[in-house]
Amino acid sequence: MSPRSGDDVDRRSPRRRNVPIGAAVAVLVPGLLLRVTSPHLPHPVEALVFGLAIVGAAFLLAWAAEVAQLDISAGAAIAVLAFIAVLPEYAVDLIFAWKGGNAFEEFGASCQQPGATGESPCSLALANMTGANRLLIGVGWSMVVFVAWTRWRAKGMSDRRIELDRSRSVELAFLAVASLYSLSLPLKRTVTLVDAAVLVAIFMAYTVRISRAPAEEPHLIGPAETIGGLPQGPRRATVAVMFLGAGAIILLCAEPFAEALVETGADVGISEFLLVQWLAPLASETPELLVAGLYAWRLNTDNGLGTLVSSKVNQWTLLVGTLPVVFAIASGGLHGLPILSRQREELLLTAAQSVFALAILANLSMSVREAWALFGLFWAQFVLGAVLPASLHGAELVAVSVVYLVLAVAMMVRNRRRLVPLMRDGLRAPYERLLADR
Repeated sequence: MSPRSGDDVDRRSPRRRNVPIGAAVAVLVPGLLLRVTSPHLPHPVEALVFGLAIVGAAFLLAWAAEVAQLDISAGAAIAVLAFIAVLPEYAVDLIFAWKGGNAFEEFGASCQQPGATGESPCSLALANMTGANRLLIGVGWSMVVFVAWTRWRAKGMSDRRIELDRSRSVELAFLAVASLYSLSLPLKRTVTLVDAAVLVAIFMAYTVRISRAPAEEPHLIGPAETIGGLPQGPRRATVAVMFLGAGAIILLCAEPFAEALVETGADVGISEFLLVQWLAPLASETPELLVAGLYAWRLNTDNGLGTLVSSKVNQWTLLVGTLPVVFAIASGGLHGLPILSRQREELLLTAAQSVFALAILANLSMSVREAWALFGLFWAQFVLGAVLPASLHGAELVAVSVVYLVLAVAMMVRNRRRLVPLMRDGLRAPYERLLADR
């Protein structure tokens, strides 16, 4: 059985399709060598080398995960691939959560030695998580629409809105449940083990729900298509090697990458918080964003946006839910991950953005105008932060959060008749009914 057919087929020669694999291996090898030999290099160089290694390994994981769908059952695929999807991001965030737990055990709720300057590991754990989630929506979701719009214009088409299959109601419904719950996090002093239990339970319910979907032939593109075209034995061996090798490299490079980022901020006078919040997620999210962009370029917009929506569910449930668990283990108790004032505002903005994005997709579509709204509001915090005086820093996060929530309420009121059917489809309707309209 061919993994793909029709217009989706990549018509480049196998040699050209293998170029991305060679490039991914080429950028991860220096990081692996640096990790093994441990030479003393400037911190910015270390951050760059280890960051590129994570990017390269994340690409290999993404391709292997796509091909693995040919050989494992639907239920196993959902559980395994969901974890793999967040592994690069999780590996980096786990380091900060673990360091935060150790610091909490030693120094108390401040997670920092008295008199020390810079950001605490507890702050950096939440910084990495909030940055990854906002980047995925503000840049990723809108990018799919922009790329598709560019292709429509090139083909002389007048389309200005992408549509999602009705079956995407499942991801949106569970994301809605998680997002509504996440609005309570900024009101708390810690992200507790109770929060972890709730969010992980949402993820597990989501996993069970989508494991009931009928098995479908995956749409493989680029290197994944090349690997998927191998005979069964070599294909499975290749996927196993890619999983094990890329996973090991990510775990080996995550800690030195995290430490190099923090030290780079201290060396060059840039906020460690900003570096960890944006550069670290950019490294781990790049493969997924590029794959989604490639789907959009081929006008397979349901898979392009649907992939990123699914990733958002994973990050907003599994990733967020496991952070306090790792923190509690490292701190030697049942303490929750502390939420300081800056992190409270970051959590509010992240949750508000998620609610607004869901309001946009309540009708299972996104227009170019709505994509611009997501993209523009994502950058609004940086523009406002640059013009506001230092004494008001943080106010821009609250202001943009309010805008997100006001717009979300307005859109939900406008689409109120679609909300109940969306949730019913997502939580209860049999997949046979959801797929009947295809």
